[in-house]
Amino acid sequence: MGNSQSQPTPTAALPQPFLRDPKRMSRMSQATQVVAKRQSMAFSGLTLGCTSAAPHFDDDASQDGSETSSHTLEPPPPLYAATSELQEDDEKAALAFKEFLKTYPEYKLTWTLDALRRSDFSRLDRSGETYVDYMGASLYPESLIRVHTDFLRRSVLGNTHSVNNSSQLSSRYTEEARQAVLSFFRAPPGYTVVFTANATAALKLVGEAFPFQEGSTYVLSADSHNSVHGIRVYAANKKSEVVYIPCLDQGGVDTKTAMDILATHRAPGDTAPALLALTAQSNVTNSKNNLGLVKHAKQLGYSVLLDAAALAATSVINLADYPVDAMALSFYKLFGFPTGVGALVVKESFLAELSRPWFAGGTVDLVQAPGMVHRLSDDMHSRFEDGTINFVSLPAITDGLRFLSAYLPFLPIRLAALTHFLATSLSEITHENTDKPVVRVLSRLPTRRPKAVGEQAETGSVISLIFLDPSGEMLPLSFVEYAATTQNISLRTGCMCNPGGAAALLGLRAEMDQLTCAHTLADFEVHVGRELGVVRMSLGLASNFHDVYRVLAFARAVGTAETRAAMWDAWSAARAAGHGGKH
Repeated sequence: MGNSQSQPTPTAALPQPFLRDPKRMSRMSQATQVVAKRQSMAFSGLTLGCTSAAPHFDDDASQDGSETSSHTLEPPPPLYAATSELQEDDEKAALAFKEFLKTYPEYKLTWTLDALRRSDFSRLDRSGETYVDYMGASLYPESLIRVHTDFLRRSVLGNTHSVNNSSQLSSRYTEEARQAVLSFFRAPPGYTVVFTANATAALKLVGEAFPFQEGSTYVLSADSHNSVHGIRVYAANKKSEVVYIPCLDQGGVDTKTAMDILATHRAPGDTAPALLALTAQSNVTNSKNNLGLVKHAKQLGYSVLLDAAALAATSVINLADYPVDAMALSFYKLFGFPTGVGALVVKESFLAELSRPWFAGGTVDLVQAPGMVHRLSDDMHSRFEDGTINFVSLPAITDGLRFLSAYLPFLPIRLAALTHFLATSLSEITHENTDKPVVRVLSRLPTRRPKAVGEQAETGSVISLIFLDPSGEMLPLSFVEYAATTQNISLRTGCMCNPGGAAALLGLRAEMDQLTCAHTLADFEVHVGRELGVVRMSLGLASNFHDVYRVLAFARAVGTAETRAAMWDAWSAARAAGHGGKH
């Protein structure tokens, strides 16, 4: 059960559906600057994670009178909130949005994100694309691309391994990006940043260099990405013990169970190195794990590696509060651009304990050839940055992090409201002429929603589910993805490289236990009698009510017999032609 998912359908086969210095910052789009000015009062005295100056809404804040009185009591929305959501041509959609605001009044605090949608993500509305795959990749803001493109047009950048003028300019912006990352995650002194290709490469750096030995322990959650599972190969090859923390039915770990397992496998006096890889947020079950486990594991003598790839885009991570030894992330998950750049945010003292299995260009100061003598670079981060880093793209990291910082305080409010509304509304949709549900939501939902700017959400903004036919049988994932694509809805199906989390949601943990190296994915699917995985919808920086409304319309269409039959026929024909998915 690996990264099972249906293959993308060729577009041609588908029917068409209904910042750094002031000079550079000044080149940001005019629309973004206008938004920033209009935000100034909201941001005065506000630091990320601080909620004291923000207004607060109760669940029943808008249930206090007639329609007339609510119009009298509530001020009109600010001008920058006038988006397509409030000017919807479809009267039903406009009424639905109005009802949504009654139940989720805190959503009004996030209208600055509607201005952002218009200024930096207008291509979504122009193209009619409904994008609900932010866990796969965030969408890049247009102003970030303009600023970076303008910067590249004006700059001469050379390889950072040289000392000429162009090289020094690249090195300067690289170090600026490194400091921007440390600042964004509030890293205390002693941390550095190793730039990598992505979060997976960052995790691999730790796995291959950690001093596993006989007597060592590698602890991880079953609800983890395959890149975290993969570290177990390094541990096992060094005769270290691999220990799993079981995940709950809806993913994540029970804190007490995790603490007990950590204590059981780290007796007082143990000196062999031990590593805990903690998934901050699951990319499929929507569960956030208790970061308090970091301090508990440290007290027991574990080194702690945090996989923050799924969490960092929508949540504040403060390394001063949770001093992990290393944290892995990908920047395209945060703000869409650039791809191919990730980071290991890491303590220099931890890097000193790691031993690379090789060396490469850029990592060494002196090499004997022929011979066996080599001396590693004096810069700790340079020892782990193999070859030439992506110096042309790194300046965009600084601008991207500053861009995200302006909007990050608003995201938990908006995304929690949209996620809760989408999940509960999907659960209420039934097949026509029956009371059988069209959808079964499997992932974790929040028990409370943030109501103040800067307040954090207790879960992510991921909904994992399956679609059902009128008899209650699961509809093929490849059919759902094909049908959604014909309606310009970008979602994802499969196991999302998280076999443990997907197995828990689908109730397949017992079957997972029976797997052997002789089995293939096809064997496993034959055994369980269906395509493996779930349908995943994930919201992010540019999501709004319009996106959710279109997803609900699609689900209702699947619940209509005539429409579903037409979708099925189109999918069957495309599959016969080799365009309809993996089966």
